[in-house]
Amino acid sequence: MNDLIKEKLAILPDHPGCYLMKDRQGTVIYVGKAKVLRQRVRSYFTGSHDGKTQRLVSEIVDFETIITSSDIEALILELNLIKQYDPKYNVMLKDDKSYPYLKITAERHPRLIITRRVKNDKGKYFGPYPNAYAAGETKKLLDRIYPYRKCQTLPTRSCLYYHLGQCLAPCIHEVEEETYKEMIANITRFLNGGYKSVKKELTEKMNEAAESLEFERAKEYRDQITNIEMVMEKQTMTMNDFTDRDIFGYAVDKGWMCVQVFFVRQGKLIERDVSIFPLYKDPEEELLTFIGQFYGKSDHLIPKEILLPPDVDAEVVKQLLSVQVFIPQRGKKKDLVQLAMKNARISLSEKFQLIERQEQRTVGACEELGEAMNIAVPHRIEAFDNSHTHGVDPVSAMVSFIDGKPNRKDYRKYKTKTAAMHDDYGAMREVVRRRYVRVLKEDLPLPDLVIIDGGKGQMEVAREVIEDELGLSIPIAGLAKDEKHQTSQLLYGDPVELIPLKRTSEAFYLLQRIQDEVHRFAITFHRQRRGANTITSSLDNIPGIGPKRKTALLKHFGSVKKIREATAEELQKAGLPEKLAESVEAYFQKELPENK
Repeated sequence: MNDLIKEKLAILPDHPGCYLMKDRQGTVIYVGKAKVLRQRVRSYFTGSHDGKTQRLVSEIVDFETIITSSDIEALILELNLIKQYDPKYNVMLKDDKSYPYLKITAERHPRLIITRRVKNDKGKYFGPYPNAYAAGETKKLLDRIYPYRKCQTLPTRSCLYYHLGQCLAPCIHEVEEETYKEMIANITRFLNGGYKSVKKELTEKMNEAAESLEFERAKEYRDQITNIEMVMEKQTMTMNDFTDRDIFGYAVDKGWMCVQVFFVRQGKLIERDVSIFPLYKDPEEELLTFIGQFYGKSDHLIPKEILLPPDVDAEVVKQLLSVQVFIPQRGKKKDLVQLAMKNARISLSEKFQLIERQEQRTVGACEELGEAMNIAVPHRIEAFDNSHTHGVDPVSAMVSFIDGKPNRKDYRKYKTKTAAMHDDYGAMREVVRRRYVRVLKEDLPLPDLVIIDGGKGQMEVAREVIEDELGLSIPIAGLAKDEKHQTSQLLYGDPVELIPLKRTSEAFYLLQRIQDEVHRFAITFHRQRRGANTITSSLDNIPGIGPKRKTALLKHFGSVKKIREATAEELQKAGLPEKLAESVEAYFQKELPENK
């Protein structure tokens, strides 16, 4: 704990609000809320913590607080700050599922479609469904039962759906509005749990068709009844009031938290959502933040009712979402909450070992690497590599890893501009300079470690740029390969020394992944550029062939070789004027060996 933090801890207010934890680069790495800021913020710097909280605290060099007038205001502010700063230690629900819904459109001739976005467009939405397959099967079933409009745009003539009896063909026939209203009412009743009456009606029609010896029609009704049983009746009824509700449960163990959400629609438990993430504050407050983010997604409908476990502030959730919120004390609702809690405990137990292993391979590997090099934990690592073919088409690439995982949005490609051909050192000097001049200009986060895919020479030119020219203090390491072109040695220091790492250690595996990734990224870019240059060298010297015609020729023939072998007639079929086609044929005839 530094002196600045000690001074700020002494003057913390006894009010609700939010706090923002910052690392040594001034980046916000965690946002939290508290009913009493003084108690909560001080708790991070006193007492013992689990490994994940210790890791968070070890990165904090400064913090800010924002006072609010109530706990609900603090929660809303916290959600907005998380969206604004995207702190790496906060749960962002980026991988949260987007559940499909069935929607009856608000058109003159309504359609039934599957969508994952809920809009305020007067359409009727039903769901969410457990997965796209379940929604698709339900839609197919309704497509066969009700002859509503199927085409997105009305065609000029009747389609196959009309001839199959699955559409009233509003494209060629006038359909009364009352007909659609009655059909939409039946579909709504079906999706709201009234499918049993539809099944009964179909059974009666099937029997009538069988008595009339219309066996094909009877078979169609029988298949529709079977589909209803398969799609709609395989779920177990959990409530009798047909109220849409979400049930939350959670479990905490060893610094991790699991939140389970049960979706009950039309009285049926249709699906659950499982989220597991590190825990840095009280579980009850973390759950409030989770709920705020969960319903902050535009594609998730807020149900009529939410059930919460004990000790959670239901009033805050009620104010935040403007919905009925209960902490049930008895009966089926309490049983559902307990079931969600039980599932959360089981999920956490089942996945805990896997999560720990992944943590060891990523953040744990960074910690091990920092310890071996005697530097601060390199949470952000940037690696550089050059690629060329005998000095031709030289390119360079940079990849970024954060906490041991690729951060692809920060990958960069470079075409060398000032370095001479065959000058690997000059190319490395140029791209390192370009990278960190831009980082300084745009105030981007600096890496904790720079890795150069090369030996002492490449390391030295990178050090000259980073330390001597730009005045930055960033550890620089080199990666050497053995005769099999595999990661062999880690070089670091001034003078450069070999850092001993066990080849079976997680740190060594991390370096292998980084070196393989930067090499892959660089060589892929080199091949793309080399291929583009090959194409331009063959076609761009022909008068009359510009970028558009060159693209059209390549699209038509598929390769430069086929263009070279094409006759004037074939070139005309590709869209070239007659004289230009003859000129292209003559140009390539001059290049053929027998004509030289």
